[in-house]
Amino acid sequence: MTTNAITFVGLDVHKNSIQVALMAPGGGLALEWEEANTKESVRRFVRRLQRESVGEIRCCYEAGPTGYALQRQFRAQGISCMVVAPSLIPVRPGSRIKTDRRDARKLAELFRAGLLSEVHPPSEAEEALRDLCRCREDAMQDLMRARHRLSKFLMRRHCYFTLSKRSWGTRHLVWLHQLRFDDPASQATFDSYLLSIDQLQERLRSLEEKLGELGSQEPYREPVGWLRCFRGIDTVTAVSLVAELHDFRRFASARSLMAYLGLVPSESSSGEKERRGPITKAGNRHVRRLLVEAAWHHRHRPALSAPLQRRRAGQPARVLAIADRAQERLHQRYLRMSARGKPLPKTVVAMARELVGYLFATLCPPTIETTHA
Repeated sequence: MTTNAITFVGLDVHKNSIQVALMAPGGGLALEWEEANTKESVRRFVRRLQRESVGEIRCCYEAGPTGYALQRQFRAQGISCMVVAPSLIPVRPGSRIKTDRRDARKLAELFRAGLLSEVHPPSEAEEALRDLCRCREDAMQDLMRARHRLSKFLMRRHCYFTLSKRSWGTRHLVWLHQLRFDDPASQATFDSYLLSIDQLQERLRSLEEKLGELGSQEPYREPVGWLRCFRGIDTVTAVSLVAELHDFRRFASARSLMAYLGLVPSESSSGEKERRGPITKAGNRHVRRLLVEAAWHHRHRPALSAPLQRRRAGQPARVLAIADRAQERLHQRYLRMSARGKPLPKTVVAMARELVGYLFATLCPPTIETTHA
């Protein structure tokens, strides 16, 4: 179907309102108006589009805090709706005026010209699992902040733990629960900080148990089991990778996945000058962090620890062979770059980029036809 037979609709979506810009087939901008962002208003809006438009209707809006609920409501009523990546929207140089009307009009014009990039929408179940993984990540950050507050309070009181070199282990927690202060105000402050840590640790354990339970169920059981064969990737990391990326097969190649995760070098080349800089850090920062954390484990010589052997029990030989090659290749990369004097963080990021290739080969074997993102 040609664009002359399609009605393009740009939507600037906010919490309480939706600014609409409609481009009729074969013509310029036809209508602009504002709708309330409620389920009933959206239903009336869809009926109005179907009544007043000619030919196919295609809508789009930017990905943001409003999520995918609007897209699902449009599709449930038979209207095509695309969520676009905000960072990939072309920007006109010199433009200094930004309003909701202009944003909606710009989306409609770029959508008609085919210059927008779609965000892969997760299903409701995939989005729910992803939110659970991010909830666990938030709990980890909250726990770290609570520990910092308590440690700084104890430092001001000149209370130091010296029974072992490891902080926040079992002996450290026992020492904390036995600690007492003569001053009632200091004791109340200490009790409050310690209670916060205990509650967050229990919350974290509960979230990790729930992730492990969901990771052992279909359709996540097989990919999670395969990913757990790799060194540095256990249940929580494996479930988080699957939840954040939805389906590895939507990427055309391992290189496209590396670029999506922002693990490829940035480049600013012109004419005879070729300049490459740090990694782009584009795309999903949650997955990038998990991969870098997993890559740190490959600094050590390839080995199969007892927990790793238990995780690999019963898994396909193909997956185990890829995981073994990954251990050897990433460790060799670490040795080579370290011998050349490369900074350790840069070396680990390079290892994480190679790890992406092995994970892609595991979940997308060559026999499976892949599709473009």
